[in-house]
Amino acid sequence: MARFRRLKVLQAMMDSGLIPVFYHKDLETAKKVAGAAADGGVKVLEFTNRGDFACQIFSALIQWCESEIPDLILGVGSVIDPGTASLYINNGANFIVGPILNAEVARICNRRKIPYLPGCGSASEISQAEEYGVEICKIFPGKEVGGAAFVKNILAPMPWTLIMPTGGVETTRESIEAWFKSGVACVGVGSNLIGKEPIAAGDFATITEKTASVLTWINEVRGRSVFAGIEHVGLYPAGNAGEKEIAQWYVDTFGFTGREGASSFFLSSSGAGRIEVMKGPESHKPHIAIRVANFELACSILKGKGIELEEPKIRSDAKSVFLKGADPAGNRIHLLWNKM
Repeated sequence: MARFRRLKVLQAMMDSGLIPVFYHKDLETAKKVAGAAADGGVKVLEFTNRGDFACQIFSALIQWCESEIPDLILGVGSVIDPGTASLYINNGANFIVGPILNAEVARICNRRKIPYLPGCGSASEISQAEEYGVEICKIFPGKEVGGAAFVKNILAPMPWTLIMPTGGVETTRESIEAWFKSGVACVGVGSNLIGKEPIAAGDFATITEKTASVLTWINEVRGRSVFAGIEHVGLYPAGNAGEKEIAQWYVDTFGFTGREGASSFFLSSSGAGRIEVMKGPESHKPHIAIRVANFELACSILKGKGIELEEPKIRSDAKSVFLKGADPAGNRIHLLWNKM
């Protein structure tokens, strides 16, 4: 059965904006592709039902992802009939995608409460899909049905419609901007992102880099940054000022609420941002925590700029990593993502 609830899957699709699409008959290669995409910041990945024994590969891959990349939401595409949909759902698919609209597949997905993204090529098909309970309609092939102009023209009389084009989405800034400015909820990208050549060459780093670039462009056209602002400033004991004295000063002076943890005190009020007072070691330099909307994407962007990172600390509710170097003033910086 699906590990992620339907609402979480749909929200992840819209928040990320990108659903890479791929198939490979070799399980170990499929694992490397999934890992490379996740390292680039992908949250949702579509494995297509296109080869002999594809379901067995998918079943093993989704079990591996649950263990090694637990945040990655894996679903299946190229599904055209209810029998195939049921087979993949029973093997853990978190969503079903198809090149066509099939009413019985929609009913099966609704019964199991997982998203169904059928391929539609007209206003009538989109409307029919929505009547069956579809939240995000795939338009396929995206380029041939009219491209970004088709999306814009559909949304004019049907502004409630959520659209994901697949086919015709290029991994260029111009293509991404055109599609998202037209109003798409997300895009599906196949061989333009996960190509045969880099896979054959074992060049999975290229997949990571291209994924990070596409996600960066999506964030830019949406007017948001993966680096969302200051999460907290970390202060350290220094000289005669111990951590308890520092923390109490902020409580007494500003009325902040203090919370003691194993290694630090956190001080906050009703507004955004916090102060962390560390229990050691002594330092006159603070550290600054940058809140990130997508931890993997943020790390990939910094690595692309030649910035080295320390070993990240990963928990189910929080992820953090320090930069190896400091800013020009000597302040240490770390990235922080936590579950809201």
